[in-house]
Amino acid sequence: MINKLKKIAREAGLVILMTMLLGFGASSSGASLAANPFEQVKRLGRGVNILGYDPIWDKFEDARFKERHFQLIHDAGFQTVRINMHALQRMDAASDFKLDETWLRTLDWAVKSALASDLMVILDLHNYNDVAEDPAGFKPRVLAFWRQVAARFKDAPDAVLFEILNEPNGRLTAALWNEWLIEALAVIRRTNPARTVVVGPPSWNGIDHLDELALPEADRNIIVTVHYYEPMRFTHQGAPWSPENVRFSGVTWGNALETRRVEDDFARVEKWSRSHRRPILLGEFGAYDKGPMESRARYTSFIARAAESRGWAWAYWQFDSDFIVYDIDKDRWVTPILRALVPSR
Repeated sequence: MINKLKKIAREAGLVILMTMLLGFGASSSGASLAANPFEQVKRLGRGVNILGYDPIWDKFEDARFKERHFQLIHDAGFQTVRINMHALQRMDAASDFKLDETWLRTLDWAVKSALASDLMVILDLHNYNDVAEDPAGFKPRVLAFWRQVAARFKDAPDAVLFEILNEPNGRLTAALWNEWLIEALAVIRRTNPARTVVVGPPSWNGIDHLDELALPEADRNIIVTVHYYEPMRFTHQGAPWSPENVRFSGVTWGNALETRRVEDDFARVEKWSRSHRRPILLGEFGAYDKGPMESRARYTSFIARAAESRGWAWAYWQFDSDFIVYDIDKDRWVTPILRALVPSR
């Protein structure tokens, strides 16, 4: 199976390479030449996840996140927003998996508004739980989604990146994921040969599964994303969706053993990155709201600085809903978390 996957990856990579050499890459993307993914990571810098659970996707008038928040994010010192899109449940075979135009117009608004505020944009397909439960049923939707979204944004500037799927897990095994990502990349490259694409390893974008990720060698315009929430007993204490951690409270973080673990974990990612010549985006990290604020801020700062010291970009989880860095109800930043992420300049 491993040899088969490597063969598929090599063949897909050769197709992508030949496409670029023949000049297709200069015709349809907003950027005439493929961006350098390491330079893209520098541009991404500090980011925040947005809009994943906002009612805006069902009714624009009910949005919690407003247009002014994009400029507010930029002015606070962030360079990037990672837009979390839950779209697959809106698609069905009866309509040939066509995305609703109203939903797409909301996405247009988000991308346009972010770019107008001088923010980079990562378009992240976030239906990970749906896909994990029924990969075969959702695969046609994933490919149809990227066929439509890639075509819609083919002329967008290179400040817009595509992330194929958040946190592949469950029945979407490593072997299946490696097949899927090749097919999804091929769909994207047809209309966006020069677009930077974000791809993560299987098992929740876990750092311990990077060696299971099989990317097409010839396609170098890829950023590899990992997520980090260790130790879960601290970062997810009191979280109702985490049954093994919901009963914990008052768990602190920051002793020498705990900081050493982060350094060791990140060193393994750094080693993989150098070996494979792939830049890294820490696409999610944070500590849930029920934890002690002092430890949450300490953890958040340590993770952010550890990523930056290795030249990675990062995107904090998240602006609104939970783990928040901004309290929309009170219309103010959660200052300890903001300062942990973006120290006073």
